[in-house]
Amino acid sequence: MNLTADYHTHTPYSHGKNTVMENAMRAKELGLSAVAITDHGFSHVVFGVKRKEVPSLVRDCREAEQATGIKVLVGMECNLRGISGLTDFTEEDYEVFDIFLMGVHVMAHYEKFADRKIGWRGWWDTQLHIKPSQKLIKYTTRAYINCIEKNPIDILTHLNFQCFSDVVEVAKCCRDYGTYLEISSKKEHLTDEELDKVVQTGVRFVINSDAHSVDRIGDTALAEEQIKRVGVPLDRIDNIDGRLPVFRFAEFKKHL
Repeated sequence: MNLTADYHTHTPYSHGKNTVMENAMRAKELGLSAVAITDHGFSHVVFGVKRKEVPSLVRDCREAEQATGIKVLVGMECNLRGISGLTDFTEEDYEVFDIFLMGVHVMAHYEKFADRKIGWRGWWDTQLHIKPSQKLIKYTTRAYINCIEKNPIDILTHLNFQCFSDVVEVAKCCRDYGTYLEISSKKEHLTDEELDKVVQTGVRFVINSDAHSVDRIGDTALAEEQIKRVGVPLDRIDNIDGRLPVFRFAEFKKHL
């Protein structure tokens, strides 16, 4: 298994250690054809990209692409902000970004007070090893589904990491709308049993490093171990062995 592109990396624009140029140079060294710079979304309380920094981020990505000769995508790991499906992007943001990732993060500005349960209650139950309520699972599942239906999301990051949803229903929605499910090589977020059930939905995958430093860019070790255990079909992973995904965000923008 050879990674073609790493679509989830961070820089000091959020809380990564290395610059856009350094990330791109490392990706080139590894023989990747593309790397995405996907720092945390505007609504992240602690590490979110500042809107005033976006022009600088875009400039850094374009300069890195020119210097390295590989594709450097301007992206963002947006936050799921509520059951309505709200995320960080508005359509006014679409023009300057190339790739749209979304995930649940505890430290986000949620749309409503009740929406805080998606991140905070999930985090608390995870820390205390409390079995989540069906009400919480249903709420989080609906939030994920509404977000995928209403936004042209390319990749859903680390599904169910410190939160709880019905992964089968979320995967079916991703399948139907053309959103990829990330298999993260940074942290375990689905059990082997959950991943097996997700595979059976027919959803397609990408492997990402979620690198916060250059030494982890292109790292697929953790993901590969789980893929082998579960028996995920390699032909369903669209950023390995020379293949590149067809992302819905780019297709959506063609019709704006």
